[in-house]
Amino acid sequence: MSELTGKAVVVIGRGSGIARAVALRARAEGARVVVAGRDAARLAGAYRDEPGISAATVDLTDDVSIEAFAGGIGPVDHVVSTVSARARGRIGELSREAVRQSFDTKVIGPLMLARHLVGRINSGGSLVLFSGVNAFKVNVGYLGVAITNGAVDFLTRSLAVELAPVRVNAISPGVVDTGIWDPAYLEKQAAENPARRVGTAEDIASAVLFAMTNTFLTGVTLKVDGGEPLT
Repeated sequence: MSELTGKAVVVIGRGSGIARAVALRARAEGARVVVAGRDAARLAGAYRDEPGISAATVDLTDDVSIEAFAGGIGPVDHVVSTVSARARGRIGELSREAVRQSFDTKVIGPLMLARHLVGRINSGGSLVLFSGVNAFKVNVGYLGVAITNGAVDFLTRSLAVELAPVRVNAISPGVVDTGIWDPAYLEKQAAENPARRVGTAEDIASAVLFAMTNTFLTGVTLKVDGGEPLT
């Protein structure tokens, strides 16, 4: 029997890519899965052929939405937040609003979510956040992304102490082929990575499930990046 059998897992994000891979993997392991995002109807449509997965509404940039969501889902075992709003560009191209939106979505939003979920996560449960490779490797043009992801790393460790015994971990993906990258860029990245390939959504989903089920893991950012920061 899987360690997720009968557990309630919430995955916040879109109906595709990494969020979808996590939701399907958790469901395959026996969990009852709720997918959540700004457009619950659209999410429900994305999973209409996937029994055992229901949809709910939450906007991590809106405190009223977060509070309503947390109050309506009941007790949960594991919560995964994959949402992001990337502030890409060199420093001269970055706007205050883009950087604010990046932090609001990926740092402040999950922080407020954790605040409202206190007392609703069952014993042995966890919160999984998402950082990213640019927190650990400097790439020109990714300053806004880097400081956001770095903040998630610090947030993870702080929450792990404050929310204990609820476990809090983060996943830091490298380049993952979710269909949005230019094939030439993916080929170049694969050739440079020590793993000699780019990641898949399933690679990241496996790391998320490890973070959820390893009960001695907390306050850790798991780097699932093919060794990219080493290059």
